[in-house]
Order: sequence, then structure tokens, then C-alpha cells
Amino acid sequence: MNILRSIVILIIVMSETLADSIFKDNFQNFEKWSFVSDKVMGGVSSGNVEFLPLENNFLAHITGKVSTENRGGFIQIRRKLSKINLENSKFIDITAKGNNQKYFVHIRTTGTILPWQYYQADFNVNNEFKVFRLPINNFKRSSSFLSNKINPKRITSIGIVAFGRDHIADIIIKEIRFLN
Repeated sequence: MNILRSIVILIIVMSETLADSIFKDNFQNFEKWSFVSDKVMGGVSSGNVEFLPLENNFLAHITGKVSTENRGGFIQIRRKLSKINLENSKFIDITAKGNNQKYFVHIRTTGTILPWQYYQADFNVNNEFKVFRLPINNFKRSSSFLSNKINPKRITSIGIVAFGRDHIADIIIKEIRFLN
């Protein structure tokens, strides 16, 4: 029985490492990222992003206070992806650590017309870097007006978001990858 369990674990580990990277961002071109808060719609959340050097790359460190006052409740960093071919993407890997809170990845597509439309998946960080593998098919739509599933070919942007409740945000992202 232990041999069978070992074989199954080996197959799972090998299948995860064999995924091909389609696109990787480790913040070397951090000018492609922008910080956005709910102040754009009258909210009162505050925060910022710092890009910190680490070896040959950079880390994105998002900090702030998320407040649901004035119908707000988010801070985020966002990057446009419209000129990147993500057609065969099946997963998004986020390498991150932080303050034991839940954070979100928001994906926008050519079908998310209104500013409050997105697809989202969550992940919970702790104080150690961890790779979070998020299947693109598991992202939930924010509105019934959107397609049920994301067509990766139509992805236009990605955001890392502290969202939806009053809390202190403190997350460090090392890398984001789209995988097939």
C-alpha cells in the first residue's frame, strides 16, 4: 500500500512540475504594474505598492488598509496582458507570502466591459513563500452577465487584490506565471 501511495504522489508531483510556463512576471518591468484603490469610486481604502529588489528580480509588496466605508473595499495592483498570447493557459501560479489573510486574483477579459466586472479566485497567505496554483476554470465570475468560464485567449489583465472586508493588507508577491 505504501508503494502505491508513493507512486501516486510521484505522479502528482511530476505532473505539476511538467506544466509549461506560457508567461512569467517577476516584476523586473514593474512599471507595467499600477496600484488602484477604491478611491476611484469614492471609497476610502488606502495603500501602496513597493517593488523591492531580490537577487535578479523584484518583489511586489502591497500594504494598506481596506475599508468598506462609502461602498468601497479594495486595493490592488494590476497589469495589462492584452498583447500576450495566453490562449493555452490552464493555471495561474502565484508565489506569495503575507499576513495570514485571504487575497484574490482578479482576471479581466474582453467580455468584462464594466469596471466592476471580473473573474476571481482566492488564496490564503502565511509568513512563508508558497506557490498557489489556481486553475483558470475555477475562477468565479462577478456577474451573471459574464460567461461562465474564462477563455484564456480573451484575458486582458490580472490583478492581485485585497478585497471585500475591513482589514490590513500586507502581501509580498514574488512571481506570477501562466501555465498550460
